[in-house]
Amino acid sequence: MATPGIALVGCGSAAPDVVLDNDTLGQLVETSDEWIASRTGIRRRHVAPPAQSLVELATEASNRAIEMAGIDPEQIDLVVLATSTADDLFGSAASIQSAVGAKQAVAFDLTAACSGFLFGLVTVSQYLQTGTFENALLVGADLMSRWVDWDDRRTCVLFGDGAGAVVVKASDTSPGLLGFDMHSNGDRNSCLTLRYEPNDRPLVGGVTASRGGYGFLHMAGKDVYKFAVTRVPETIEKSLFRAGMTADDLDWLLLHQANQRIVDAVAKRLKIPSERTLVNLNEYGNTSAASIPLALDEAVRSGQVQAGQTIAASGFGAGLSWGSAIFRWGA
Repeated sequence: MATPGIALVGCGSAAPDVVLDNDTLGQLVETSDEWIASRTGIRRRHVAPPAQSLVELATEASNRAIEMAGIDPEQIDLVVLATSTADDLFGSAASIQSAVGAKQAVAFDLTAACSGFLFGLVTVSQYLQTGTFENALLVGADLMSRWVDWDDRRTCVLFGDGAGAVVVKASDTSPGLLGFDMHSNGDRNSCLTLRYEPNDRPLVGGVTASRGGYGFLHMAGKDVYKFAVTRVPETIEKSLFRAGMTADDLDWLLLHQANQRIVDAVAKRLKIPSERTLVNLNEYGNTSAASIPLALDEAVRSGQVQAGQTIAASGFGAGLSWGSAIFRWGA
């Protein structure tokens, strides 16, 4: 008996209306369009104003995915939100579940930073392939502008805000997820962090509690680059092996949109021509867990990605974490 499959049947995305281009950013920190674009490929990023929430952006992307999938929100059994920047420390998935009208769904957050959407895709697939659920909404969303140091040109030029979502269905006819591979290495955690910063709060009787918030994102850029260009091709090759495929069988390469140099290096290692890579980081920068579904949605809606085509996707980042999945788009 064949293993039950999945089908990705709807996608959607959203980004804040406010755009910060490189020239404008140069008025804030010592930088320029030439400096940023030549090193990263990024020219613009979208920045959420203080009144705009992650849930608002994620709901907009989710509604578009649900509309494309052509299902009633009450048919959704599972909502998974991949994010590191939830509006509520207890999680924001349930708020999205309520906002889209998925009244029958269980909802939870998944935190794996820039690997979040990829890890989320593997997670929801397990629920669907075991027959536990029929329909899942997977959202990748982050508001990185909340946590970057806007006085640090090494990091503030890289990140932006956005959301992307896909509707995934259990399927007897589509294999959907053809192969995957996932890894973590906590020994390298210090390369990319956003730490809790406590303040002492004396209570009574010599008891002191911790009260505080979080600091700014910290990244050792060169270390992360070396990690990505080495590990990402390896994980994609492992996923291809498990799928019984080679890079020649792929229609598209879709990487976490961190840096154009990383995309180019990975594509070169896999011998995939640039015209078969999906890239939109010039417009959005690094949107963390949102980057893969945001780029996927734009490619589907523009007609680049067609139903039945095969995509190799890879997420990588804080943890350090990385992984990949080979999947087919559409029913």
